[in-house]
Amino acid sequence: MAFDLADEVPPLVAVRRWAGEALSDLGDDDVTDCVLVVTELVTNAYDHGAAPRRVALHRDQDPCRIRVEVHDGSRGRVRVGRSRLGGHRGRGMVIVSQIAAEWGVRQQGAGKTVWAEIVCQATDRTS
Repeated sequence: MAFDLADEVPPLVAVRRWAGEALSDLGDDDVTDCVLVVTELVTNAYDHGAAPRRVALHRDQDPCRIRVEVHDGSRGRVRVGRSRLGGHRGRGMVIVSQIAAEWGVRQQGAGKTVWAEIVCQATDRTS
């Protein structure tokens, strides 16, 4: 499932709602972790990337893993703990690296995809 990010400013409320609904059968802690990772990666795509932007969620059931991918049209490097936007910024990828089992960057043409995988509990709240 994917969400195109066509706005000039990050539509964070809509993205959080979309991700929360897509993962609503997971436990609250897992949804919170995934939504936080989505928020940080989307924010970085707006702060440091370029259009076009897109966020996608991929899910493996056994074991339960959520892969968040955010694509943007910039080939700029991802830096952990440092931001060109000032000393009070730069913690997004630190948060992602603490929550995700692993993360990385895949260069694609004129852009890149930053991805993170979250290991979740195999809890099904619908049963």
